Amino acid sequence: MNEFITIAVFDYPHEITVLKHLLDQTEIQYFFENETMTAIAPMYSQALGGIRLKVHPDDVETVREILKKLKDDSHLRIV
Repeated sequence: MNEFITIAVFDYPHEITVLKHLLDQTEIQYFFENETMTAIAPMYSQALGGIRLKVHPDDVETVREILKKLKDDSHLRIV
């Protein structure tokens, strides 16, 4: 996981719920750094630098497409 890179940053745990489901469906390896801490203490999100989505460099383009689709789709939009 040392070679994983940050591709997106979110402020609150509710913002990543749909995204986690979509990433699981595509079987992309990922993890959210600081997810647990912000779930326990949401106000720490800013101090920790947010919840960072980390993916393998080979999956960056696929994840960017998923993020773009979420942004463009009014029904699944990330807040």
